[in-house]
Amino acid sequence: MSGVLIRDYRDADAAATLRVFIDAVTVTAAEDYSPEQIAAWARPEKRGLADWSAAMHRLAGIVAVVDGQVAGFSDVNAAGYIDMMFVSPSFARRGLARALLTELETRARDAGATGLSSNVSITARPFFEHAGFVVEAEQHPVIDGIELTNFRMTKALG
Repeated sequence: MSGVLIRDYRDADAAATLRVFIDAVTVTAAEDYSPEQIAAWARPEKRGLADWSAAMHRLAGIVAVVDGQVAGFSDVNAAGYIDMMFVSPSFARRGLARALLTELETRARDAGATGLSSNVSITARPFFEHAGFVVEAEQHPVIDGIELTNFRMTKALG
């Protein structure tokens, strides 16, 4: 996607990245999960900006900015694990996730990782498969007593 700036997460990005997360879960993922699953996953009432920002720093988060607006975010650790990748519904299907993944691959390689892995939602699975990831396992995590479905996916870095 042209015109996208990928940069490190900043404290000032807390509200925008949290909004992207909640919108992606409650809007984009709503086709694939029940209202109860969406509510358990999003939990906006349990997410404070300070805790969110601390988690984003701990994960060494990155953000995708389009026209000065935070449009998506992600992260990758030195072992190649991607904890979160979310794109605002208003920027969906415009190459933003691909731009984020390209940056993650570079950062993972630079850190010495030989592959990438993530626990991927039903919604995100087609994107990750198209990007070369394979499903290792179907999983059923439980959040607030509600079972969800996701997939452990991996990709070798050549």
